[in-house]
Amino acid sequence: MSDQQGPYEEGKRAGLHPLVVMFGVLAGLWLFVALIVPTSRNKQATGTEGPAISSIEDPDAAPVMFTVQAVVPEMNAVGLVVPPQATDSQIVALLKRLKEQRLAGTLGDQLPATSPGHPLGDHAVANIYIFADHSYAEAEPLRTLTRGAHAPGSLYPGAIPFEVIMEAVRGHYRIDLNDTANPDTGSLGFADESGIHSKRYRRIF
Repeated sequence: MSDQQGPYEEGKRAGLHPLVVMFGVLAGLWLFVALIVPTSRNKQATGTEGPAISSIEDPDAAPVMFTVQAVVPEMNAVGLVVPPQATDSQIVALLKRLKEQRLAGTLGDQLPATSPGHPLGDHAVANIYIFADHSYAEAEPLRTLTRGAHAPGSLYPGAIPFEVIMEAVRGHYRIDLNDTANPDTGSLGFADESGIHSKRYRRIF
């Protein structure tokens, strides 16, 4: 009897080892889920990218009025001025309205040509800058923005610094029909091609 039970007892003890390992793995996975996953959720909730666009948009916001302050055709730039009290929702709506007009071929009813004579149209290439202060929508500040952050400041000693103008941009709509993959780019605030962006920058489309 004892001879039959001996191998059975030893086999039983040997079978417990994989169970211990399995429970250890399960406990480790549980700790991972309990500690790591909530941390990721918190990061998504608090984020550093600012409010989602859906929280900025207000479908009931009244359309904002604007005026064309300056056009710089050689740099495909135009400066628009909106009232200082214009909200971000209104700027977003204006950017989308300009894009709709561009797609419909009616942007010329609102804005002067930024690329006159271009084979793809008068707004085939455009940088449309929106400001609440008309002094930043003049030709020289537009040239500074279009040249970018890395243009040598010593060449333009009397110009308003790029960083100052960049922070004054309420909205920016870039059109480049040569870039068939991404012809339209709109944002609150401003970002140049090097990735330097203003504090209020939010990509819209």
